[in-house]
Amino acid sequence: MRFSAARLLRIFAVLSLASAIPGSVFADTIYLKSGRKITATHVVQENGQVSYETPAGRFSFPVSIVDRVVHDDSSPISSAGTPSDRAANLPIAPPNALAAPNDAAASAAVRDGSIDNELLSKLESEANANPSPTAIARVIAAESAAAQFEISVGDFPRAVDHYNVGLRFDPNNLGLLLESAYLHLRRSEYSAAADLLDHARRIDPDSADAAKLSGWAYYGLNRAADAVTQWKRAMELKPDEETKHALEKAERDAQEEAEYHEGETSHFRLKYNGGAAPELAEAVLKTLESEFDEISANLNYVPPEPIGVILYTNQTFMDITRAPGWAGALNDGRIRVPVEGLTSMTPELARVLKHELTHSFVGQKTGGRCPVWLQEGLAQYMEGKRSRVNAGTLSAQFEKHMEISLLSYESSWLTLPKDAASNAYAWSLAVVETIMTEDGVDDMGKILERISSGSSTEDAIRAVLREDYSDLMLSTEHYLRKAYF
Repeated sequence: MRFSAARLLRIFAVLSLASAIPGSVFADTIYLKSGRKITATHVVQENGQVSYETPAGRFSFPVSIVDRVVHDDSSPISSAGTPSDRAANLPIAPPNALAAPNDAAASAAVRDGSIDNELLSKLESEANANPSPTAIARVIAAESAAAQFEISVGDFPRAVDHYNVGLRFDPNNLGLLLESAYLHLRRSEYSAAADLLDHARRIDPDSADAAKLSGWAYYGLNRAADAVTQWKRAMELKPDEETKHALEKAERDAQEEAEYHEGETSHFRLKYNGGAAPELAEAVLKTLESEFDEISANLNYVPPEPIGVILYTNQTFMDITRAPGWAGALNDGRIRVPVEGLTSMTPELARVLKHELTHSFVGQKTGGRCPVWLQEGLAQYMEGKRSRVNAGTLSAQFEKHMEISLLSYESSWLTLPKDAASNAYAWSLAVVETIMTEDGVDDMGKILERISSGSSTEDAIRAVLREDYSDLMLSTEHYLRKAYF
């Protein structure tokens, strides 16, 4: 099926640029003797250690605790989770404090591929009985190592618990404050991060890392002007390209939004150009709130902070977002929509809002690791689209071996030819529809949770559905025939 230019424009209008992942690298799997499995990149064995990289940073284990390493050259994972962008969903790298500690207590805290909880309890008891600097330093080193290990295997809640224990013993430890704040930022918990970073800046007003991360916390809280202040400070202390680009974007937002009207509900913070009707702004918030609970229930996730929404005139949308000319909406952590000429809610605008809101949920739930095909498939499914109109064409393509490769459509679609993009949208919807219908929303939630924990998407699907990408495409074709023929 070939789409008209107008139809294709409508398809592209709901593309979330935030889900456009820039390239991929190959994943390795480290199997520990304890039974745990770690998906990583750049695995190297040398000097009796196995070193590897995850979204949390670079780690190493003694060779003695490693059972085997599988180098899977056929399973790329998104570079959003690789050393080239170690910030997961953040466009800012972690602070230097995230380097693995080289302390004896830290080395003892994580052994044989697991955390020595007895040792942690012993160190805490010793520090409680005699809170000497040496005893507290041992606790800090051990809890930090334990937290970083949990991050490396994707258990973020336990990592938070370990940081909290460390901060209980030393509330003014700058390294722990930065590490903990960074983890909260990765989890889109911007208020918690901002509180920790406010404290960090009081301890060390000249910390470039504290200012840099503070900027992102404020930006996540839709406080663009405060983000500008902190990123300017970071540039004064220690300029770098990441902060420079973040600052430029925040300055555009802050300048444009300075005179915007505002509206707020329990789940959304809306800003809108004076050219937009207040009635429309109210309708947008009402529509988003009505969609929030449904998406939350389906994806088993509640965003920890209110989601930012910006309504623009058409030209301002292009100027501020610098999106391609065909983009009719954008989600880069905030939902940005041009609404020029509209005075009330329309069915098309409601669909766009639900599509973009789905991107916010999926992006936050997976820490920015969800591949484009799954993002776009879910967003289309949640807005109400189904595969009936495309079922015949997709089945015919399958018979001729012309279906898309899910692996190749994990990363950015922005350079695809129009027909290829149309096909990618159609197949992505069909695959997601198959999973949601045949396996259920619970299994979809499990897939997203595994992706969030660092698994490649195909590994997550294999673990939950017992299918690889090829099997899933075959199941999709069978579903289309059963459902629509």
